Amino acid sequence: MVREYAATFDAGTTALKGALVAVDGGIVASASENLTLIIDGDHREQDPDQWWHAFRIVSQSMLRQAHVNEPGFAETQIIGIIMSGQMQDVIALDESLHPVRNAILYSDGRAGSQADSLAEAYDGGAARFLDRVGNRLEGCLPLPKLMWLKDHEPESFARIRHVLISSKDYLTARLTGVCVGDVAACSTAGAMDIHTGQWSAELVVAAGIDGALLPELHKPQHRIGTVTEEASRLTGFSAGTSVYAGIGDAGATTYASGVSRPGQYNINIGTSGWIATVSPEPFTDKPGAANLAFGVAPGYVNAVPFLNAGDVHKWVTNTLSDADYGKAHELVGESVPGAHGVLCLPYLVGERFPVMNPDIRGAYTGITPDTTRADLVRAALEGVAFSIRQGMESFDAEPSEISLIGGGARETAWCQVLADVLGHPVTVFANADVLPAVALASLVFDDSELVRSIGERTMYRPDQDTMGAYDAAYARFLRLYPALRSLHQEQEGDA
Repeated sequence: MVREYAATFDAGTTALKGALVAVDGGIVASASENLTLIIDGDHREQDPDQWWHAFRIVSQSMLRQAHVNEPGFAETQIIGIIMSGQMQDVIALDESLHPVRNAILYSDGRAGSQADSLAEAYDGGAARFLDRVGNRLEGCLPLPKLMWLKDHEPESFARIRHVLISSKDYLTARLTGVCVGDVAACSTAGAMDIHTGQWSAELVVAAGIDGALLPELHKPQHRIGTVTEEASRLTGFSAGTSVYAGIGDAGATTYASGVSRPGQYNINIGTSGWIATVSPEPFTDKPGAANLAFGVAPGYVNAVPFLNAGDVHKWVTNTLSDADYGKAHELVGESVPGAHGVLCLPYLVGERFPVMNPDIRGAYTGITPDTTRADLVRAALEGVAFSIRQGMESFDAEPSEISLIGGGARETAWCQVLADVLGHPVTVFANADVLPAVALASLVFDDSELVRSIGERTMYRPDQDTMGAYDAAYARFLRLYPALRSLHQEQEGDA
């Protein structure tokens, strides 16, 4: 029997990664190529042609590895190509599918005044926009950024014939000659009715944009085209290989973590982080919440970002343990749950969730002459855990499953702190770096159990005595932000 494979890619901001996944979930080849971020003041852009160049390098490297690693391998055994990628971009193409200009990235909020103009032009304003789109009307959304291009770069705007929302969709266009988008990534465009999964003609008219510029919408698992002869020559993939719509990165991570129904939560602890779940309706009453049409399962991905996560771990490690993460881990163990009464409000860079205040800053309280470095390190990690608990409590569904991924999941002491603070078992994926690729491949293979079958998990269970200590500390933690917010307001008044 001929062994089958899926070629998967993630087009991120800093790198383009690829993995060739076998039908049993094994990774038989992988490669990565770094990408360049173009920064000009507050503007954040990338060159789509660099994405395509990186894609070709990664593809060819993967195929070479496959020929070495898999005896008898042939490119025709790859039955599908599928990708995830950054969302909320503006990728403007001409009639030949070449970039008109650099892509404007999700992190670029240049179109604030255009967002205000859209709120005035759209019947019902920002409140109705939130209800229709599922996301707040801000200058980082692609629809206002298209308005910005029309206002500030009219010559470039006049050349636009296609607009894509995700980096992976540009690569798909180069592979197939077809301009499409998936409903998860396109939920971040500011132009899609999240309830119907269709572009809103009313919104694009209010923005003064031709709706024909926007891509055809698909679910992530839809086969949308095949590799062209030219793309085959440039990448090494066989002409005629099926290409799938794929999914925006936040949707891909949620799917990979096994979250598919209410009560399942995934916590991602990177430099910043998020809590993601799936629910029957978008969350429009949570601070900073982003909502995506899922596509791979019924319902909506609800992702709420917290700005302070791994950055707190990094700060306290650099400051109190000589930038030595091993030493920081030992210090956590030298203290006790509750850090001998020391509390940390971990809002180093302001916060968006569970509170929304860009100006608030972090603080310690409860320091005594007996306080040690170990107490300070542990209190910082406990503070992030308390913040996550506060965010979790704002969700409607009681947790049935909580999973954890990201760099923070490698700090075992922190994982136990989270389980004890949340009062719920926390499942950590040991191979989280490969799960998104396998999850994408499962859509090609139509095997919904593939990720679960290869997932390596460690479960951290809460200790009953420690939970009691943390419940008492958490009650004190909840009083920290209101007290410091009023102090901050007083300081602003004095200034």
